[in-house]
Amino acid sequence: MANPIRLLILLSDNSSERMDLSRVPDTVEELIEQVKESCKVAGGIRLQYKDVDFGGTFVNLNSTSMIKDLTTIKVIPSATETLILEFVESDLDTSSISTHTDDTVILSSSSSEKLRTEPWPKEFNIPQFSFETEGQLEKGNAEYTKDQTRLTPTSKMLSDILERLAEKIFSYKAYLSDADLSDVAEALTRKHPCLRQ
Repeated sequence: MANPIRLLILLSDNSSERMDLSRVPDTVEELIEQVKESCKVAGGIRLQYKDVDFGGTFVNLNSTSMIKDLTTIKVIPSATETLILEFVESDLDTSSISTHTDDTVILSSSSSEKLRTEPWPKEFNIPQFSFETEGQLEKGNAEYTKDQTRLTPTSKMLSDILERLAEKIFSYKAYLSDADLSDVAEALTRKHPCLRQ
């Protein structure tokens, strides 16, 4: 019979849980499911463990063989990519469109395929934004139609737009080509011309 193990699960900087297991799970995926159930964590996560060989640095957990009694495990929410778009005069100039991620998420091809069930569309469909953002865009589009006045989005509005676009983009693929970014920028400015710059 395997010895029981005790884990310290760090959920955030100021929240942690003790987790007692009868044995070390066979796979990281099994451990993730147990952590999510025990600690009431929703959504996608990955785990890191405190590696004493490297001075207590947290290292990505790729195998449960690294788990021992009294191991400290850190829960990392799966990050979606944040897309930063800068709009340009020319519809064909994509030189100022770029992507930026705060965290790198490495997906195996099998899990990546499960997340993305649809191919990249011929015409990118801009998602619905928050009620407040949609209202501001509607007003901005009316002003743009009337006298070509461009809308300068607030940081909250820009954050909403980029977050919703990133979610939609990530449903198709994790890494975009310049042509894909151009498709998104063109679709956004076609639907909301007030964002053209």
